[in-house]
Amino acid sequence: MAARTKSSKDRPAYRCTECGWQTAKWLGRCPECQAWGTVEEYGAPAVRTTAPGRVTSSALPIGQVDGRQATARSTGVDELDRVLGGGLVPGAVVLLAGEPGVGKSTLLLDVAAKAASDDHRTLYVTGEESASQVRLRADRIKAIDDHLYLAAETDLAAVLGHLDAVKPSLLILDSVQTVASGEIDGAPGGMAQVREVAGALIRASKERGMSTLLVGHVTKDGAIAGPRLLEHLVDVVLHFEGDRHARLRLVRGVKNRYGATDEVGCFELHDEGITGLADPSGLFLTRRAEPVPGTCLTVTLEGRRPLVAEVQALTVDSQIPSPRRTTSGLETSRVSMMLAVLEQRGRISALGKRDIYSATVGGVKLSEPAADLAIALALASAASDTPLPKNLVAIGEVGLAGEVRRVTGVQRRLAEAHRLGFTHALVPGDPGKIPPGMRVTEVADMGDALRVLPRSRRREAPREEDERR
Repeated sequence: MAARTKSSKDRPAYRCTECGWQTAKWLGRCPECQAWGTVEEYGAPAVRTTAPGRVTSSALPIGQVDGRQATARSTGVDELDRVLGGGLVPGAVVLLAGEPGVGKSTLLLDVAAKAASDDHRTLYVTGEESASQVRLRADRIKAIDDHLYLAAETDLAAVLGHLDAVKPSLLILDSVQTVASGEIDGAPGGMAQVREVAGALIRASKERGMSTLLVGHVTKDGAIAGPRLLEHLVDVVLHFEGDRHARLRLVRGVKNRYGATDEVGCFELHDEGITGLADPSGLFLTRRAEPVPGTCLTVTLEGRRPLVAEVQALTVDSQIPSPRRTTSGLETSRVSMMLAVLEQRGRISALGKRDIYSATVGGVKLSEPAADLAIALALASAASDTPLPKNLVAIGEVGLAGEVRRVTGVQRRLAEAHRLGFTHALVPGDPGKIPPGMRVTEVADMGDALRVLPRSRRREAPREEDERR
């Protein structure tokens, strides 16, 4: 009986290298974290002890620690400095992720040239393009500097060799998924390779006091590709967002050990490169001499930055049994909810049988609830073919009962609207301090908000119950 018994130490065991899930047999996909190719065989854990070793630096009272070593240095790009919290800290590792073609390489090449100086060399390592291709882009965006060094490498050992030769203060790697180590099995971009490359560069950054910018790929869902451990290892995680058909680009902080994560940097991508936008509200507005039906302005918050945006709506008679509902820059579910509120609470019944098109100006995406009131007023204005008053902005969340709810940052929104010359605002109750010279109307529900539409020109279809009466 004893001869047939096999101890657990002799049995093969398998463990997922991502989440640590264990099993007695090999599987191609981990059932716990759904990762492919991460289940590997491992032996029985040996009992080990770690003896006290030599310390690299003595422990000091926290008041005696020199905090000047963590002083940020400007990148030369104001909008990126805003998101980073002042600039790049020596030894910090920043991960910048974004969709293909959004402008990551263009932005970082501009940063590389502006951050280079006599005392601070910059090394730009590209693994996706040749050095000649990067040089052509640098000529186009005027990112040429004698202290900017360029190398095209895909081997980790070669990249570390360049660090010893150049001794840069800033390293830019484009991208971390294209570099591989010869000591690790697997193709470039695999989980094991990404962990090894990121770990080696992070150790080099901390030891040398060198700032590092890593470019990361994203999946089709918009998440950063590779192991989630990568986001935990780096100090800062930034997302580069934007529609490739629009000029606006946003850099949004997701994680920042040196600053806040509620800041957003705005950039404009054009033929000559990419430039920061200190005042991007002009991209989202259409200046007209006279107001047009179906348009309404609102103030959205991107991080802590207020942006004035324009919502447009158009309603036409439908030629098909199921009317169209088309949106651009707006959430379809929110537009549908505003249509239902207008029909039930605002007594506008003509919307259900018409084709409705709604969009924003300049490619901005409005997803926060504060834009609900502007969406509803734009739809009501389009349905009645009645323009809203000139220089009017609408701010507020609309509930299913038709009530207008309070939103955060009303005072900042009103101050931005007043700065751009708007004189009238519709807001929920208790807006706080009002900018001088601005007329603010507090609205409690959709009935109060719809009173800004001139009744003499409304073309609302009568409701069935009104016809019966």
